[in-house]
Amino acid sequence: MGIKTYKPYTASRRNMTGSDFAEVTKKTPEKSLISNKKKNAGRNSQGKITVRHKGGGNKVKYRQIDFRRLKDDIPARVIGIEYDPNRTANIALICYEDGEKAYILAPQGLTDGMKVMSGNNAEVRVGNCLPLELVPVGTMVHNIELYPGKGGQMVRSAGTGAQLVAKEGKYATLRLPSGEMRMVPINCRATIGIIGNVDHNLVKLGKAGRKRHMGIRPTVRGSVMNPNDHPHGGGEGKTGIGRPGPSTPWGKPALGLKTRKKKKASNKLIVRRRDGKTLK
Repeated sequence: MGIKTYKPYTASRRNMTGSDFAEVTKKTPEKSLISNKKKNAGRNSQGKITVRHKGGGNKVKYRQIDFRRLKDDIPARVIGIEYDPNRTANIALICYEDGEKAYILAPQGLTDGMKVMSGNNAEVRVGNCLPLELVPVGTMVHNIELYPGKGGQMVRSAGTGAQLVAKEGKYATLRLPSGEMRMVPINCRATIGIIGNVDHNLVKLGKAGRKRHMGIRPTVRGSVMNPNDHPHGGGEGKTGIGRPGPSTPWGKPALGLKTRKKKKASNKLIVRRRDGKTLK
């Protein structure tokens, strides 16, 4: 994938970049694998806004991705690589030998016509899904399960990959894209390779309208609000927030406050946090 620039016939166009979609080989989605995606603009069942800055955006259909990959020992051929508006990664449409079709996350290097397989008998090859106990140490993997059979939950965004650094007893140790070292049950599955669309983080939106197309509404700083709208608001001219530390619109501490529970069950599985510290 590459990044394309635009001729600056307007001011916003000057700094705008976009994907050239070089990896994408199939334009239209598979009808049997799409479903409606309901919008709620951040509102709950009472109509109250519970998540701010959401609303509008282009209408999209949800692509049903197979994160579990439980169809074992049946080879599948890659039909095409598609763009998915619901995620940063591209997706691959595969067709099993028995005729069933499915979407999977498209790893880097996966192209039309290639064969992929899942299960204990699958080779250690890009796009294949197998338990971590059968993956050699040092291999890059993605779409990693946290609980056997539940489906991949970690490392699913564009350009990311985790490295298998050790296997000991019931657990495998992974180095995640954030730098965190974490243990995962060794019978959990993962897919070989890193996810494609690696230049996604280099795209510059260039104008506010592209953000609105994504369904994201404007965000305003608390310090420019009135005091009845935000704890940071008020004062004449440009003033400080007038508090010991930053806070949310509801007065709770923000920006740096640790919110992870001290006795969270999975703490014992985290070998090293992404800040280099260990959990006690």
